[in-house]
Amino acid sequence: MAEVHEGSCHCGAVTYAVETSLDGLIECNCSYCYRKGFVLAFAPKAAFTLKSGEDQLGEYRFNRHNIAHMFCKTCGVQPFGFGTGPDGSETAAVNVRTLTDIEPWSWTAERVDGRNF
Repeated sequence: MAEVHEGSCHCGAVTYAVETSLDGLIECNCSYCYRKGFVLAFAPKAAFTLKSGEDQLGEYRFNRHNIAHMFCKTCGVQPFGFGTGPDGSETAAVNVRTLTDIEPWSWTAERVDGRNF
């Protein structure tokens, strides 16, 4: 069931809210996600609200440049990114580890082989 969750970078300069479910989380082993330790939840971009810190955001793209990985210019934490879902819809990918309203490890993630995708 989708709920509104709050999140932020480490220093608090970037804050956001997203309506998403914590079911269906993924932990990817691609060269980027694995090194960063991301656990991802996905939501329609329209369900994502940047609450503060737009001017503090930087963007990183790699490989096919399909995903805009957003990071805080102050602390370097990457709380979310934006891309296009398999159905062509605009999607927000949220790093569950940056959600401030849930208990650490209160979730379960499926491992996805992004390295060989």
